[in-house]
Amino acid sequence: MKARIVYASMTGNDEDMADILEEDLQDYGFDVETSDVGFTDASDYLESDLCIFITYTYGEGAMTDEIADFYEELKALDLSGKYFAVMGSGDKTYGEHFCENVFDYEKAFKECCATEITKPVTIENAPDDEAIDLIDQAAKEMADKLHD
Repeated sequence: MKARIVYASMTGNDEDMADILEEDLQDYGFDVETSDVGFTDASDYLESDLCIFITYTYGEGAMTDEIADFYEELKALDLSGKYFAVMGSGDKTYGEHFCENVFDYEKAFKECCATEITKPVTIENAPDDEAIDLIDQAAKEMADKLHD
């Protein structure tokens, strides 16, 4: 089973999330490829069974250029038969905008006809022990559903 993790990281928090998830999925037997959004085409998801996007939400939810460009590329794809998961970090001081871009991407994957495999994982700032547990649980859920 091939998984593609694409991440956008301004402070390193989301890259850390991607590294944790990559290791988890490899432990479950997935062939995982991980890349930075700035060096990835959304069409790379077409080569994978499991498509994962990890992003930050900056301020009041406006997407930075690199995230917005990838978002537009993604929305043009047909990901029928693919599974997806989204994760990301944010700052709760922004209230209703906390992790808004994670949920924007969740909607985009659904519009591309991909099937959501686990609920979004959202964390505040850097991954602490609790956040790592959430990532680990999501990876286990992905493995359980795809290895049946």
